[in-house]
Amino acid sequence: MGRPARRELTRGLFACVVALVVAPVVAASRPSPRADGPAGTSFDETYRGRRIRGALVPAAGRAVGDGEWQVTVDGRPLHLMRRADGTWLSMVDHYSSYPTPLAATRAAVDEMGPGQRLRDPAPGPTDGGHMHMGGDHGVRA
Repeated sequence: MGRPARRELTRGLFACVVALVVAPVVAASRPSPRADGPAGTSFDETYRGRRIRGALVPAAGRAVGDGEWQVTVDGRPLHLMRRADGTWLSMVDHYSSYPTPLAATRAAVDEMGPGQRLRDPAPGPTDGGHMHMGGDHGVRA
């Protein structure tokens, strides 16, 4: 058994070609990294038919990992707030807390229901820099 037979070489070559063709398809089907863990700094996914995106924008002069989350649902901003215990809540679902910004964003989508969209933010800061969201808290249209 010195040299491999022609048939064995052909099978090996075919297996390599199949692996090269299938690998990108498998990689593309895997979900991208999420912000579920402590090191997550962004997410971008379709959840229940809505495009949700979020990114941690670092705050100047603060520790790494500190900053403000910029989150959108179908391109419209969703305001998230960090609670003292480290959990998150949104202006849509502000009665419950969630462990990550991604979980809070998904809960907001669940609460909004089909056909409802986030309102555009108020035109500018008032009342000492705080935005007035209106009687309906400015979350639904």
